[in-house]
Amino acid sequence: MSQGPRSGLAAVSSALLAMSRHLEVRDVLKTIVASARELLDAEYAALGVPDDHGGFAQFVVDGVSDEQWKAIGPLPRQHGILASMLHEAKVERLADVRKDRRFEGWPSAHPDLVDFLGLPIRDGDEVIGALFLANKLSPAGGNAPCPKPDGSCGFTEDDEELLSILAQHAAIALTNARLYERSRELTIAEERSRLAHELHDAVSQKLFSLRLTAQAAAALVDRDPSRAKGELHQVALLAAEAADELRAAVVELRPAALDEDGLVNTLRTQIQVLDRAHTARVTFAGRGVRALPAAQEEAVLRVAQEALHNALRHSGAQHVDVTMDRRGSGAVLRVIDDGSGFDPQSIRRAGRHLGLVSMRDRASGAGGSLTVESAPGKGTTIEMEVPGG
Repeated sequence: MSQGPRSGLAAVSSALLAMSRHLEVRDVLKTIVASARELLDAEYAALGVPDDHGGFAQFVVDGVSDEQWKAIGPLPRQHGILASMLHEAKVERLADVRKDRRFEGWPSAHPDLVDFLGLPIRDGDEVIGALFLANKLSPAGGNAPCPKPDGSCGFTEDDEELLSILAQHAAIALTNARLYERSRELTIAEERSRLAHELHDAVSQKLFSLRLTAQAAAALVDRDPSRAKGELHQVALLAAEAADELRAAVVELRPAALDEDGLVNTLRTQIQVLDRAHTARVTFAGRGVRALPAAQEEAVLRVAQEALHNALRHSGAQHVDVTMDRRGSGAVLRVIDDGSGFDPQSIRRAGRHLGLVSMRDRASGAGGSLTVESAPGKGTTIEMEVPGG
């Protein structure tokens, strides 16, 4: 190994911790590549995730500027050394990649690679990626000049062993990130289905009533103008209620605002809309909350939306107070209503959960916790705590 035992172990530990800290696939890929490049003191590092069409679904590099990457052009195909790592699933350690019989050249803007170390990342028997490094910068981690005339240092067996260890943990981190993203896609599909049912049950029924009432008003205009006026007043009320239902549904379809406005501002905006759309008073206060990782912010937003949905649609609450407070590097969300409340134990025994299972799953998936306090006639408090980055 190129570093002393203690410093080498610390570097490996830091790399593994960095990989386990992320849930998004793209973030995991970037962390793996940056960790490998730093750990083995290479000039360049890259990781490709293959698609089913002879190319790469994703390809992440480290050591190349954005300008250089744009000049290089489209993502590489699975050919040459890259294809060997993916299809033959074996380690490739070369003194000069340009002299290998499989070398097929590269675009004019591509950096010049000499010594090369690459290996597949495997999940069981499946190859899920190809990780490679090029141009070792220092021999055995020291400051002495590289011995080769062209200035390259060459990767060693110790480097190969170290990268193999990193790749095994990279496979775990990448698989976990993929599972997380698939789980989130399923959750989004479930939410869209729930919203569709909600729109059908609430908005479509109001629109049907609106149509019948308008027809009644039209029939009464000539023979009973006074009654027609009353029916038209009812039309106006039904239209306002339908608009409120639609507005509330639209709020729940806007998680993209997180990227632009952040969690606190997104919550504040959505709660202002809900306050206008419902007879209950809905308030929000955010105190000293720092930006959280994307996965945590989305989980907090979805739990807040579910808790607000329950409070405004089912509890008969007159007041709903939402707060976000900083706790260490993380945050605490509280949604407190003065509605009818319920017995959490009886709800669980009856097989109904008012979204509590979904909220707990979201909190757990974000590395946090969720507590529910409620009793008949006593209102409900939902509290979610999530860690920081």
